[in-house]
Amino acid sequence: MNLSEFIDFSSIRTKLSAASKRQLLQMLGQVASQKLGLEPGIVVDSILEREKLGSTGFGGGVAIPHGKVEGLSHVYGLVARLDEPVDFDAIDKMPVDVVFLLLSPPDAGADHLRALAAVSRLVRDAGTVEKMRGARDRDALAAVLMSADEVHAA
Repeated sequence: MNLSEFIDFSSIRTKLSAASKRQLLQMLGQVASQKLGLEPGIVVDSILEREKLGSTGFGGGVAIPHGKVEGLSHVYGLVARLDEPVDFDAIDKMPVDVVFLLLSPPDAGADHLRALAAVSRLVRDAGTVEKMRGARDRDALAAVLMSADEVHAA
C-alpha cells in the first residue's frame, strides 16, 4: 500500500504545538474528524483507547497513533510535525516531533496493517525522517512524503 492511498495531504500540519501527548492526540483527532465528517469525540476516543494498550511511540522521535472508527469507509491518515517534541512514552524514551495518525474502519484489518507497514517502512529511513523535519511547510512535507512513497513502492 502506498502512502498516497491513505494519507490526506491537505491535512498535513507543520509547526503544530501541543503541551502533551493527550493534547496532541486530541488536536489530531479534531483535524481528522472535521475532514471525515465524524463526531470528534468518537475519533479521539478511538485513538486514546488504542494508546491505553501501549504507546504508539515508534522511536526516533516518531509516533504512529492509530485507531478503528465506526462510520469510516476507508483507511485515513494524516501527518503532523511539531514545533517542539512532546513526551510520548516512546519505546526509546525519546520525545516525538513527527506523527502519523491512522484511522481505519473496524472491519479493515488487512488494509489497516498494510497502512501501518507502509508508514513503518518510511519512518525506518532516518534520511526521510530528517527531510520531514526540515520541510518548512505543508507542500514541502508533502513533497518529501511523495518522493519517499515512490522510492519505497519501487
